[in-house]
Amino acid sequence: MEVVIVPDAKAGGELIAEAMAQLLRRKPDALLGVATGSTPLPIYEALAAKVGGGEVDASKARIAQLDEYVGLPTGHPESYRATVLREVVEPLGLSEGSFMGPDGSAEDVQAACEAYDRALAAAGGVDLQLLGIGTDGHIGFNEPCSSIASRTRIKTLTQQTIADNARFFDGDLDQVPRHVITQGIGTILEARHLVLLATGEGKADAVAATVEGPVASVVPASALQLHPHATVVVDEGAASKLKLSEYFRHTYANKPAWQGL
Repeated sequence: MEVVIVPDAKAGGELIAEAMAQLLRRKPDALLGVATGSTPLPIYEALAAKVGGGEVDASKARIAQLDEYVGLPTGHPESYRATVLREVVEPLGLSEGSFMGPDGSAEDVQAACEAYDRALAAAGGVDLQLLGIGTDGHIGFNEPCSSIASRTRIKTLTQQTIADNARFFDGDLDQVPRHVITQGIGTILEARHLVLLATGEGKADAVAATVEGPVASVVPASALQLHPHATVVVDEGAASKLKLSEYFRHTYANKPAWQGL
């Protein structure tokens, strides 16, 4: 696992966007796994700026969704499908046909989960998966004590996650769905490159447990320690509880340029 400490969220967004741009230059039809929430927005803004400025051609890129609420009406503005279309697909100038995600409105939700895992495999697998991290260490919606071998499935949200997500529903806890479809940890670990961005002191405990703690289902993000190519990008606030922060700064400052992110 590589840990990169950046000054702020904007710098983190630019760093990761450049890694995505380099991937698209090598593999124009790369399958990019995207996350939702406020944390990855600087990434999407920086990547869209690169596309708009002619630095990279994203016209053949494909976008894969990490998770989806269960039970929201089709087209609901806070569904993750609508969010990804609004924040990623449209700014990159892509069509809806470039996008794939689980069906949270399916009558048979379990079948929809299994179908999404098959679709990801049929598409050749995710080349780069973006991840955020919850204050409790969750990735996707794999809440604490999720199996590290888990596949795409339905999950019940914790009270903490419901409270964290209420800001997207005008602060009304009752509007936040209680269930989601999420890629499982085992599914996430199949991506070729995992990139986790965390910003703010509120994520510091979760980041420290992920990076420096044991691999444990109680901290789902700690499973990134098992991946051969995982990158954790954190701002100063999110890095504030890391005991090895100076080591991480030193290794990144002396990293060979040819290695990339």
